[in-house]
Amino acid sequence: MKYAIAVFLGAVSYGILSTIVVKAYGQGYQLGEVVGSQLLVGFALSWLLALFTKMHSARKRNAVPHSAGGNSAAGATMRPGLTWKQRLLLMSAGMPTALTGLLYYQSLRYIPNSLAIILLFQFTWMGVLMHALRNRKRPSNLMLVTLAVLFGGTLLAAGILDQGLSHFDALGVVLGLLAAVSYSLFVLFSGKAVPAAEPAYRSAWMITGGLILVFILFPPVFLFNGLIWGHLLLFGLLLGLFGAFIPPVLFAAGVPHIGEGMAAILGASELPVAVMLSAIVLHERVSTLQWVGVVLVLLGVALPELVKRRPRTRAKGYVHSRRA
Repeated sequence: MKYAIAVFLGAVSYGILSTIVVKAYGQGYQLGEVVGSQLLVGFALSWLLALFTKMHSARKRNAVPHSAGGNSAAGATMRPGLTWKQRLLLMSAGMPTALTGLLYYQSLRYIPNSLAIILLFQFTWMGVLMHALRNRKRPSNLMLVTLAVLFGGTLLAAGILDQGLSHFDALGVVLGLLAAVSYSLFVLFSGKAVPAAEPAYRSAWMITGGLILVFILFPPVFLFNGLIWGHLLLFGLLLGLFGAFIPPVLFAAGVPHIGEGMAAILGASELPVAVMLSAIVLHERVSTLQWVGVVLVLLGVALPELVKRRPRTRAKGYVHSRRA
């Protein structure tokens, strides 16, 4: 249960971000300042965690000879250091997540927060499509049904049916969909980048790559003109904490224990949290039809895992009845 709660809280943290970004825009801050301050805070926190992990591992290695009587056990648990090729690979894998933030946060300038998060959630079917194209394999019937549910839920949740397409800014919609494409690429490739490395170091090097990309696109002038010492520091702390630090740590702790399928279900809690905050904090109008769409999107995310678990439940019931 504690691992499931960890993944749930990580997803909730992601759901908070867009509301904070809209508030930052309301204070007059620009895209590069918002994303740059977020990644800078995330960079500092991630490397502090990596340093703590290194010191903790060193203490454990030093304690083993006294308790176990030798260095063989310690040497067996030590992970090899990263080469510069591996570090560059991790930094490259981290760049799409920074690009996702830039596209997603920029879309919030043109479309409501509730619509932006729904567009970002299109990474669910985009990831399936990319996987099918990459492996040259047709998606299963279950996956096609899931995609249909997701698509129908998106039409309702986005408010397209009750408000019409003319109500939305085309540029904002395109940016939101591009953010979903970028996030799909991140999900597709990040898991394959040096998977044997310590999670704390993987996260630190990946966010380093994202920070470098953002600082190239948007030079960090805010570090030198005194802007960072205003409200921007507060927004950067909140975004860095809830976006670049807490979720990766909680996901790294919880996902290996509950599985990727259940993690996807719990991770979908990001969507209702973002929509709820849009209605409560930003006072955006969210109709009943849109809430129905949100529920359908959540059902679409959960459907494959629920169907996959059904035979197991029946099999367990059959075994119990046979034993009785």
